[in-house]
Parts: sequence; C-alpha cells; structure tokens
Amino acid sequence: MDYEIVIGLEVHCQLLTQTKIFCGCSTHFGNPPNQNTCPVCTGMPGALPVLNRKVVDFAIRAGLATDCQITPSSVFARKNYFYPDLPKGYQISQFELPICVDGHLDIEVDNQKKRIGITRIHMEEDAGKLVHPEHVHGVSYVDYNRACVPLIEIVSEPDMRSSAEAVAYLKALRDIVVYLGVCDGNMEEGSFRCDANISLRRWGAPELGTRAELKNMNSFRNVQRAIEYEVERQRDILDEGGRVVQETRLWDVDRGVSALMRGKEEAHDYRYFPDPDLLPVVVDEAWVEKVRQSLPELPVARCQRIVADFAIPVADAEVLTADRAMADYFEAVVKLFPQPKAAANWIMVELMKFLNEDKISVTQCPITPQGLADLLGLIGDNTISGKIGKQVFSKMYSAADNDPRQIVEDQGLAQMSDAGELAVIVDEIIDANDDKVKDYQQGKVKLFGFFVGQVMKKTKGQANPQMVNSLLKEKIG
Repeated sequence: MDYEIVIGLEVHCQLLTQTKIFCGCSTHFGNPPNQNTCPVCTGMPGALPVLNRKVVDFAIRAGLATDCQITPSSVFARKNYFYPDLPKGYQISQFELPICVDGHLDIEVDNQKKRIGITRIHMEEDAGKLVHPEHVHGVSYVDYNRACVPLIEIVSEPDMRSSAEAVAYLKALRDIVVYLGVCDGNMEEGSFRCDANISLRRWGAPELGTRAELKNMNSFRNVQRAIEYEVERQRDILDEGGRVVQETRLWDVDRGVSALMRGKEEAHDYRYFPDPDLLPVVVDEAWVEKVRQSLPELPVARCQRIVADFAIPVADAEVLTADRAMADYFEAVVKLFPQPKAAANWIMVELMKFLNEDKISVTQCPITPQGLADLLGLIGDNTISGKIGKQVFSKMYSAADNDPRQIVEDQGLAQMSDAGELAVIVDEIIDANDDKVKDYQQGKVKLFGFFVGQVMKKTKGQANPQMVNSLLKEKIG
C-alpha cells in the first residue's frame, strides 16, 4: 500500500451515576420517553445546572487508570450548535481545560505491543435522542431522557495504523472503564460508543492527510468494517488524483457503506466559551489520592497475576478476566476448590454457555462459587463422573435448591465404583458381543470404545470410567 493509515478515536462513555450530571433526574435506561426530565435538562429559561460530584470522581478514576495527569482546575464550556435533540441550543462540555490530559494505553496486536497516546479526557452532558417511527413518515419525535446524562469523552492521539489496532485499543479501553465501574460498556445501547477519525498520507510524508470522521458504529465488528471501508474509499480518491474532503460520515450497518452526514466542524464553528453558570472544577491532591486508593486491579494486571498465581494458559486468563465479575467468580471458586485449570474449564465451557444463552451476567448466575466448587469436588473424588457432573450442573442452574450433593443423592446419580458389580455388567456385555470380542482381539482395536459405550449405556453413564477400562482390558486383552 502506498499510503500510511492514520487513525484516532474519540470514545464516549456514559457514566454509571444514578442521576444526571447537572440535575437530579434519573439516568435509568429504557424508561418511557421524556420521563427522566426536569427544567434543567430540558433547557428551561432560568434553570441553573449544579455539578454532580460523582461525575468528577468517575472522570478522575478513568484518568488515573490511563496514566493521565489530573488537571488541578478544569473548566466547563458551552459548545454551541443547533439540533432538535439539544434543548438548550448548546452542550455543556470541556474544551481548553479538560480534567485529564497526557495519558496512554498499551495494546497488543499480532504479538506486537504498542502504546497509544491519550490526548485528553473531559466531562460533558449527552444530548437527547431523535426517534423516527416506521409507521409515520416525515415526522421525528424527540426523547429528552438522555439529555444531560453524564459522559466522559476519551480522545486518543492519531497513533493507530490499522483497523486491528483501533479495535484492540477500543476493547482495552472498554475493559478498563467496565472494571472501574464507571461505565457498563454496552455498545448496543450507546453507553460506550466511538467516532473514528481516519486519514491517509504518503509514506514518509511529514504532515497528516485530510481526515474524515465516522459515526454510528455500535460494535467492535462494525468499527473494523467501517474503518476498512473508509480506508478504501480515501485510497480510491487519492489514486484517481482527487482530494479527500474533511467531513463527518455515518456508517450504514446494513449496507456496509458510509454516507455523508455533514461537513466536519472545527472548534471555532462551535464558538466555545466558559459556561458562566458553572465554577471551575478544583481538584486537590487529597481528592486524587483518595480516588487512586479506591482503584481496583485493572484487567491486564489481573490477567498477568492469575497466570502467575494459578498456572493457567494466558488465553484462559484473558477470557476469565475480560469481565471483572467473572474474574471474581473464578477466584472465589479456586479458593474453595484449589484446582484452577478444572475450575477454569467448567466456567469457560459450561457456565458461560448457560449465561450466554440467557444473556445474563455472572452476577445473576443461580450457581454460586460454593455450589460449583462442591460439584467439582464430587467429580474430583469420583462420587460422580464428569458426564454426570454436566447433568447435575444443568439441574443446579435451573433448580431453586442447587446443592449438588442433594441433587446427586435425591436422583441416585452417584458413580458406580463397586468392582464386583461392574465386573458382572462387563461380563454381560462381553458375552452378548462374542463376535466383536474376536474382531477386537484380531486387531480392530477401535472396538474397545464400543465396549466402553455399552457398559456406560447399561449403567446410564454412572459407571466409573477408569474401572470400566481396567476391567475390559483385563477380560478381553
């Protein structure tokens, strides 16, 4: 490729506060339209904003987690533009003096580590939402529930050089804000969303090319597709001798193309000026240190520790630590049943399968860490087989009383480990399949699995597999 790809991301994170940034209205998602509103968030004359302290706490948390400098005094500004979902005619944001500056985030793509600079993190309010009903043409409704919901915007340096790097950065950032408890990371609901600034320049050129901004990307996959499409679009223009125009484009998920939304605005287009209704945000060192002490162990550090402490593969640790609650669950199980690899396998295969089917978090899982540890203990001491364990697990998940020992006892699922009882069953299988015994003894060794299967079928899966194998080898060679 004759061009170097240059990508920067602007990520908006909706904060997990109970109330909005400048008023006491609820931030709950999914309420009826315009229910979470008041004179402040609908821009009524004379209504004055009051800053939610929790928003500042969350912004500081995000800044510290990304190695930003926390600005001692930051200022809110009015960003002026006119759109139906913006009731005041301006958005309260931060411009020249944001709360966090000069951070970074490390990513890894194709086993290559790279540091992505973070220019700034600033606080702002969200706009409302336009609704276009399918059954009514030419009409737009506006829902102000989202107006004044608190956001932080995390602006990267233009340090990414591929769609893969952009997705890796976005995933790492999402993991951090979710671990911090400042954002739920839900891209479909728009609580974690990004705009991508993309440009191309000739290799070795000192200056950046003209950039286009992509909006409306609601998944990691769509971010990757949109960036790759935009790279091809700009390359075609440049190859034909044309000039890329600075503009904002919307990504059409269904068609897999981007379309012009509007010309790309510059700062002067918004006529920023300090908001006269809000004082500067003064953050002293004591406040910063208090937030610093409350930070949890972050995803990368936790992944590395789990690999070191429990000797499980890195790939397993990455899956288990992608979600903070899941990592907590895993460590709670291992504390009760100190066989990390077995615990990891059951969580990643069985537990996650059920959670994904029901689309719930592990925090809503009916099987407690104690319950899973008890089940693994029953398998470990040969009370039940792994196959029966899966049946018990399913019953635990759907039962109100999910004590595995009680389920095994009530339903008679304990493993058959009586050598004499199993020997009788093995003899019956051998006697009933004399021709297959001869074939096996003449070299068709794959038939051994047939005999094992017949014994397990006869015992409804409750025979001790090791004992069955041993008895069969003893009797048919």
